[in-house]
Amino acid sequence: MWNRWLFKRVDNSGLIFFRIAFGLLIALEAIGGIFTGWIRRTLVEPDFTFNFIGFEFLQPLPGDLMYYYYGLMGLFGILVMIGFKYRFSMFCYTIMWASVYLMQKSSYNNHYYLLMLLCFIMTCLPAHTALSYDAWKNKAIRSISMPRWVWLFIVLQLWIVYTYASVAKLYPDWLDGTVPELLMRGKRSYWLVGEFLQKPWIKWVIAYFGLIFDLLIVPMLLWKRTRVPFFILAIFFHLFNSFVFHIGIFPYLSLAFCVFFFPTQKVNKYLLRNKKEHYDGDEVIVPENNMILKFAIVLWFVIQISLPLRHWLIKDNVLWTEEGHRLSWRMMLRTKSGRSSFKIVEKGTKDTIIVKKHKYLSKKQRRIISTKPDVIWQFAQRLKQEYAKEGKEIQVFVDAQISVNGRPYERLIDPEVDIANEEWNYFAHHDWILPSNLDK
Repeated sequence: MWNRWLFKRVDNSGLIFFRIAFGLLIALEAIGGIFTGWIRRTLVEPDFTFNFIGFEFLQPLPGDLMYYYYGLMGLFGILVMIGFKYRFSMFCYTIMWASVYLMQKSSYNNHYYLLMLLCFIMTCLPAHTALSYDAWKNKAIRSISMPRWVWLFIVLQLWIVYTYASVAKLYPDWLDGTVPELLMRGKRSYWLVGEFLQKPWIKWVIAYFGLIFDLLIVPMLLWKRTRVPFFILAIFFHLFNSFVFHIGIFPYLSLAFCVFFFPTQKVNKYLLRNKKEHYDGDEVIVPENNMILKFAIVLWFVIQISLPLRHWLIKDNVLWTEEGHRLSWRMMLRTKSGRSSFKIVEKGTKDTIIVKKHKYLSKKQRRIISTKPDVIWQFAQRLKQEYAKEGKEIQVFVDAQISVNGRPYERLIDPEVDIANEEWNYFAHHDWILPSNLDK
């Protein structure tokens, strides 16, 4: 039964169209980074980047080389779109995107993480077996069908993302409209709609429409009776997010995913213009390595389901500590502002130096240095390394205060702890992060 459920052949029109759209979008993501100034602000201007801890060896290429790096990524995106050396092109884009994702946290968001996952997934899927250069050149790989597990894999991955995004909103500051109101307050200057977004009832629409949409969109697209109205809602929802929040290709990527929920005959007719034959067979082809494939699929989803839950095993509120925040689909859930000072004391002396952060950090980096404990720790390590080059042993003490969702400022870091000589633990709470009052 399981083999038939997973390995029954189904038409691959949705996957083929998605490859074309995905290739175009990731090309635009790379090229857009050049022309919007994102690369300059994030990777060129800083003297160093705040990596994901453990990936310190990843640093931007010197000078203007990151522009060429992104140009090459854009080229690989185009090659994915046309299906030229598809797996190689998709693999190269995946490695290059993952490297940039892991080398900097100044521009972190969950959409970048999702794109990294999707790139890896698409590398493994047979998305080049029709309407591609590869299939045109090599008859042996041509196919108008795919195993059903491909469709199931994509839909389940989407379901996990949307469900966690919805569940994460079930906390007081979202449900009482505080966070949506704060998010809209920063959009007051928007042309035409800025003042409209300040109306009192808008925060309630955003709060509950966003929560309900994320929770229901996948099951409602799966159900034939609600598919079309929820697709129309999806168009409005994602275009609104694109216009108001400027989150790159993600809204359009989400809309492209909708092809997996519509009948493949319609996808083939209206989107592919009947340029490929439609598959109507009922074959079941079980690969020889099916047990390895099943294990890999189960392992993938065990990780995807477990990883966003890890913050529940770590002491204190994730909104305060940030421990377990990343890789967990906690999207646009809070606003934070902070202020901090870093004090250096050379061991064996009483000399004290107050760090001038602008000498070390770019403007963009200074916006996150006060609110994220892992970045604070990394900066302390950086200062320690800089002074070690001069043969000096130092201590670094931090006084950081933050405001979460408009609350009064409270002290985040214990100012008596030498942060430079603390160890980092991925899976445990750090006691130099002071307790929060968010749950009181």
